Amino acid sequence: MSGNEGTDAPNEEVVSDADDGDSEPDTPAETEADADAEAAAGDEEESQSEGLSEDDFVRLAYTARTVDGGQLVDTTSQEVAEEEGVDEDEQEFEPRVITLGAGHIFEDVEEDVMGSEVGDSGSVTVAAVDAFGEYDQDEVRTISAEKIPEDDRYPGAHVDIEGEHGHVETIIGGRARVDFNHVLAGEDIEYDYEIEGIVEDRTERAQGLLGMFIGDADFDLWIETDEEEEETVIAPDEEEIDENTPAEELPEPETEVEIVEKETLYLEAPPQLQFDQQWMFQKNQIAQQLMDQLDLDRVIVQETIDGSGGMFGGMGGMMGGMGGGGEELEELEEELADADVDADEIVEELDAEGEAE
Repeated sequence: MSGNEGTDAPNEEVVSDADDGDSEPDTPAETEADADAEAAAGDEEESQSEGLSEDDFVRLAYTARTVDGGQLVDTTSQEVAEEEGVDEDEQEFEPRVITLGAGHIFEDVEEDVMGSEVGDSGSVTVAAVDAFGEYDQDEVRTISAEKIPEDDRYPGAHVDIEGEHGHVETIIGGRARVDFNHVLAGEDIEYDYEIEGIVEDRTERAQGLLGMFIGDADFDLWIETDEEEEETVIAPDEEEIDENTPAEELPEPETEVEIVEKETLYLEAPPQLQFDQQWMFQKNQIAQQLMDQLDLDRVIVQETIDGSGGMFGGMGGMMGGMGGGGEELEELEEELADADVDADEIVEELDAEGEAE
């Protein structure tokens, strides 16, 4: 028995060695492929764990209220707007497209969104100093009532005076007490949000950014890659230039034309923006932000003036035939009335200028 036991042990070892020999070692290529797969899986897992980050475009639903009193500050919810009796004709209530890191929402909220995933929600309290500022008693000032338009000389009226916005507290005699603090100054804001999606389409991103800047203006827009000829100056060969050569004898600069591609966002602005001051004064800055955030080469704005623009559309025909007739005068008077302009005052001013000449 002992001899059989002695021969069995080596046989078991041989079988074990034979089994090991049957499995072929990994080739260098297989080892490298496995390493790449593990690295890719690790990167994907890390990316997923990091969540949303700066420059991501997200669709965000939110409602913001004051902490003290629960006054509605802003919302994207149609239901909340209806409950609060907000005028639904002035704006649409739907989730907003924002760019993280671009200052489109309060910084505290933005930091809370960073690292989150689609479907996540949260609630953030933004301190007054980081929201609309602390209340400053020095911003409540007494001014001459003459600086306030006559129609706005009553307590509670919102006024713009010398570039500052405020609301009238009291008017006594010829003096008015005006509070130039933001109406929500001193208020902490509670901001409830939900991340509804990530926006990848650049056209939808552009529409969302325009909504942030201009509100609910309905732009027709599209992105195209245009090919254009571009002329560039060819620098002369330094060896051909002698430093002692007079300027008039230097060779003429040569140019060459090459075809370049330009990523272009076309905007067809709605007619009502012709008289929108924010759009008129800020369209260049808005276009620059669109180019920066959407990686565009240029923005081309198309605006159509079709003669139906109200007061200014009718004025052209009137000025072209001043002595022409009653119908044109009646049209002008109607347009001046709609524009809150006194036609008699304009006539008196024109007569005075004629007499002076």
